[in-house]
Amino acid sequence: MTPDEGLDVVALGRLHAAYADTCSRRAFTELAGQFLPDAEVVVDRRSIDPVRLVGPAALGEFISTALEPFEFFEFVVLNSHFVLGDDGTSATGRMWMSELRQDRASGRWTVIYGLYTDRYARVDGRWWFAHRLYRTLARTAPDFAVFPVPGDDAAAGDP
Repeated sequence: MTPDEGLDVVALGRLHAAYADTCSRRAFTELAGQFLPDAEVVVDRRSIDPVRLVGPAALGEFISTALEPFEFFEFVVLNSHFVLGDDGTSATGRMWMSELRQDRASGRWTVIYGLYTDRYARVDGRWWFAHRLYRTLARTAPDFAVFPVPGDDAAAGDP
């Protein structure tokens, strides 16, 4: 890995960390500094049809609504892997993650595990999310459920 590639990997890792921090703090207006305006985000919870969102505002509204029932919420990045494009302006990656949550009404704690497969774009020297595909891998609510880990097709962003 060259020094420039190392800097790109660090920058992409910081983008993941910023996303996790934004979600944990419920500061969804900050998504505008992480996602391109036309970025598509596909949320596949596996038990219902995928949700397709375009742009950081739509994503923020979706996440905000989804988190309303939780008194406590923390987004945790478990691991990330990046593959830099040959052109210096694109990359792909995976983020393995977990969410720790406590339901406001019942006090019940739940955990989900998921996988993001991403496409990134470097615009004006800065990395952005250009496309995200989220897939649920396991969850504890309402009963424990485990789903198959997606194959390499997920790296292309196809649900």
